Amino acid sequence: MHNYFTQNKLPIEVALVIFTRKDAPAVQLAEEKGLNYHIISTRNMQLFEQQAINLCQQHNIELIALAGFLKQLSENFIADVQVPILNIHPALLPQYGGKGMYGMAVHKAVFASCDKFSGVTIHLVNSQYDKGKIVAQQKVDISSCKSPEEIAEKVLEIEHKLYAPAICQFLLKS
Repeated sequence: MHNYFTQNKLPIEVALVIFTRKDAPAVQLAEEKGLNYHIISTRNMQLFEQQAINLCQQHNIELIALAGFLKQLSENFIADVQVPILNIHPALLPQYGGKGMYGMAVHKAVFASCDKFSGVTIHLVNSQYDKGKIVAQQKVDISSCKSPEEIAEKVLEIEHKLYAPAICQFLLKS
């Protein structure tokens, strides 16, 4: 995301990154890019949410973009943070969404259903898993995929291409 915004000289910046694990691979990337980041455990979600709200307020955050965040945010957090929250999902919602539907679980379900297409959905977060308003979707032909892993590869390519432009479009429309 950071690279997309800077390379395209967009009036958008990644002002803060919150990681939930200090061993997350992207921590090193954030350090290399000089991004402001914090690590907050989600073992106590109430404490996590309060710390995240405080950081968002301190840094004047205008949008939260979740990536790889598998916990459900509370209704109180969503109301109290007072900014839109986007999430990326590795399927064409409303299909293959909901509790437990993330990562390979999604791709295995898509493969088992013999679907010819899968894709990526970017949606607003609300108090239910994967039920928020869809902001962007892109489908990809998976008819030649022989395994859930092949589907995952194709979908990940779309995720990397779609999320940053969708964030940009969302912010510039708001």
